[in-house]
Amino acid sequence: MTFRMNPIHICYMTSVHPVFDDRIFHKEAKTLVGAGYEVSLIAQHNKNEIVDGIKIVSLSKPKNRFFRFFITNREVFNLALKQKASIYHFHDPELLFWAIKLKKKTNAKIIYDVHEDTSEQILSKYWLPKIIRRPISLLFNYFEKLVSQKFDYIIAATPDIKKNFKKHRVIDIKNYPIINYISRTNRWNFVKNEYSLIYIGGLEKVRGIKEIIQSLKFMNPKYNIKLKLAGEFSNENFKNEVRKLEEWKKVQYLGRIPYKEVFEHLATGYIGLVCLYPLRRFSTALPVKMFEYMITGLPVIATNFPFWREIIEKNNCGICVNPLSPKEIAKAVEYLIENHNEAKKMGENGRKAVLEKYNWENESIKLLKIYKKILR
Repeated sequence: MTFRMNPIHICYMTSVHPVFDDRIFHKEAKTLVGAGYEVSLIAQHNKNEIVDGIKIVSLSKPKNRFFRFFITNREVFNLALKQKASIYHFHDPELLFWAIKLKKKTNAKIIYDVHEDTSEQILSKYWLPKIIRRPISLLFNYFEKLVSQKFDYIIAATPDIKKNFKKHRVIDIKNYPIINYISRTNRWNFVKNEYSLIYIGGLEKVRGIKEIIQSLKFMNPKYNIKLKLAGEFSNENFKNEVRKLEEWKKVQYLGRIPYKEVFEHLATGYIGLVCLYPLRRFSTALPVKMFEYMITGLPVIATNFPFWREIIEKNNCGICVNPLSPKEIAKAVEYLIENHNEAKKMGENGRKAVLEKYNWENESIKLLKIYKKILR
């Protein structure tokens, strides 16, 4: 008689990110399911169900930020206990306290997945009074580094975030696109004189959305340029502000779209935009949208951060601009339209770079090695 061992159970936890988050669900969780692990995911959802082999454990949607912090996070902890997992992998800094408690209660392995430099991010939180942002940032930075020493591994989304955890067991696993999701359609078979600019991601002021829309005013109308915006607005006030702009009539607002549909929309574009404000917390980020544009063959117009400029110029796949200047954005767009062959070559270069270097298939190997190392 032969006995079959039960697969190792991994439990993902998030109180903030959507249940079908690109990094958590489509990349990390699916990678582990494909490697034979049993995976559950605690996240905000309307029901318990199994999707693509991942057991979704539904978390009630909080009424507000205060309710989420004090009620929802406790619910995450209680649901996590019931999973009896071998490894708990959490993604939100607000779960730090509960992750430590989970470690003491279960003695399971704990992985902290750090998406952002939160202490730096706190400095630009509009809902916090400006006078207390710096003290809270410093306090959080101390607390995060202290409690993270109790975890079995830290996964950082960028090399710069990795530097914040020098005294920890840490690795950077970048949020690059999944090659297998990308359409092989020849994107350059577009109708002449119909040009679509495209932005996919969070729609908030610091991501340069207003300036991108305003740039349409400075573009020659003979090119018939439209802008596609996909994502969710950070708040209603900002949404109403940009909808009042005269150029909004040239915008096609798509709302939030499922991850697998992202590349279908990108295939209809001519240029991808990622014009984030020149803030320190963005300067060393690796925005997945930039690499999604590249893999689809779109030339990129991006913020002129030195780190981003190095990637774009090294691979000759786009143009860097001052994101606060709608005129400069417009000038870059017109250059790529007027120099079609060069734009096409940039798109080809970007696609080649992602196929060879900047893809999730490469990063997933690192993820699986970490799991094997922890379990060993």
